[in-house]
Amino acid sequence: MGVFTVLTRCILQPLSVVDDELVPKVGMTFTTLEDAGKFYRNYAKAAGFSTRVRCTNRKGNEIKNQLITCSREGKWKSKISPTEKTNPTAGLNCPARIYIHTLKDVGAWIISKVVLDHSHPCCPSKAEMLKQHRELSMSIRRTIENNEEAGIRPSKTYQSFVAAAGGHRELNFIEKDVRNYITREVRNIPSKLNGYKGHADIEQEMSQVVWNSHSKDSFDRNWNDFLLNFGLGDNKWLSGNVFLKSASEVEQAERESDAADFHTVIPCATKSCIEAQFQDAYTHANFREVQAQFRGKANCITRLKNSALGYSVYEVGEQVSSSIFNKFVVTYDSVAAKVKCHCLLFESRGILCRHALSVLSFEQVSQVSPRYILERWSKKVKRRHTHIKSSHDEPLMEPRSKRFDQLVFRSQNICEFASESEELTAILHRAYDNVMVEMEALKAKRKGTSSLSHEDANLESVNELQSPPRIRTRGRPKNRLGSKLEKQIANATKKKKTKVLSEINLFDAASAAHSNCSQYQGHVMSYQFRVPAAGDNWLGV
Repeated sequence: MGVFTVLTRCILQPLSVVDDELVPKVGMTFTTLEDAGKFYRNYAKAAGFSTRVRCTNRKGNEIKNQLITCSREGKWKSKISPTEKTNPTAGLNCPARIYIHTLKDVGAWIISKVVLDHSHPCCPSKAEMLKQHRELSMSIRRTIENNEEAGIRPSKTYQSFVAAAGGHRELNFIEKDVRNYITREVRNIPSKLNGYKGHADIEQEMSQVVWNSHSKDSFDRNWNDFLLNFGLGDNKWLSGNVFLKSASEVEQAERESDAADFHTVIPCATKSCIEAQFQDAYTHANFREVQAQFRGKANCITRLKNSALGYSVYEVGEQVSSSIFNKFVVTYDSVAAKVKCHCLLFESRGILCRHALSVLSFEQVSQVSPRYILERWSKKVKRRHTHIKSSHDEPLMEPRSKRFDQLVFRSQNICEFASESEELTAILHRAYDNVMVEMEALKAKRKGTSSLSHEDANLESVNELQSPPRIRTRGRPKNRLGSKLEKQIANATKKKKTKVLSEINLFDAASAAHSNCSQYQGHVMSYQFRVPAAGDNWLGV
């Protein structure tokens, strides 16, 4: 049994800080059993874990009591020997649970037992990645169906949700949920393959590829082999269903991997305490590489060559075939707790080799120095991309578009809730009508107070509107089509305006002279106005 397993059994992890109203307590009552289960699920999401129904006792058709536990309760044991293969397991004998039973006289449900402590850390920020807390709303499902009908790839559909929500963290589902929904509910796959001979075999092999590929590389390799084996390379629908990873998709994959590292454990392949040390510290992917070295240690034979003052030199023979052994020199300094193999695997890859592990086992070392546990491979290290702003953090769009997306995103839940019955739908329609009247009244009021009338306009408000700065272009400006005609029209318009202004000036001058003449009627001298002759540009007296 590994050291980590022993510690988790002995030390209960402290409860995450959760609002007291969400914490289950003995004596809490609920109208239905479903309400009690929902309450505990909401608490689990806030605290950072998931739940499952452990057992339900019935009397006839009636449920009498139910035990709901943390999903990491119990201990799953693989049928495959851990020396051959180890799969992640979530079971850690977690004691967290609630016990609910019915109250006969009242017709309600009461919590009679509560255990809040866990045998593992709980992380609220990663709770959204747990399967129980992921869900597809009605509007999301409708969008997936429409996009699938239009031939849009699932990865593109998911990225559209990410962009609309403002990032992966704002969604309560992952790309895998979109793909699973399409596979289960949307595609009638046989309709795409009925034209091929042996389509039943094609469907069966396709299912094997989809469900048994555990990584992007394995999926790409298996999918390409599948297309080649059945001669489906020309099928656009099939060839279009590949995993295309963009930068944001890589980020999402890393978040899913982080959640798996946090909520599941890969069992140790050996009884070594050193392996348990790496199990506790490393991510699943890196621990698998370390675990391969522990398995390879079984093929190593260790022989001490010489030792002095705590410094030992070993010869490790690794059996690579029935009759061939490769020899490696390993040195161990017990004072400085340093081990070094001349294969230099740790220096090149950061992984302790099987030869060094064999020597440490020979020396009965139970814990390796922290220098051999690299921080960059730790499951607790923070991703660098979490500190980098993505294009989803601050969408480059006008304010109205931002407000529109926010309103649509929030209204989806309201519409889904209201669609459950005619009564709820009618309530929402009345609310829409009332809100529309109120918004129209406010808009009309603001329009009346903010708009400038003809009398209110003044020169100062006009001067606030300035022309944009003139930018000097490089080289000779190109002639546009019709520029010659435009110049002719402009010149003719200019001449016409000049003639009209001249006539207006003459009329204004004549009016002024006539007015002045009426002011001097009492004088003997009087001014007379004569019409100017052709070509005259002056006013005679």
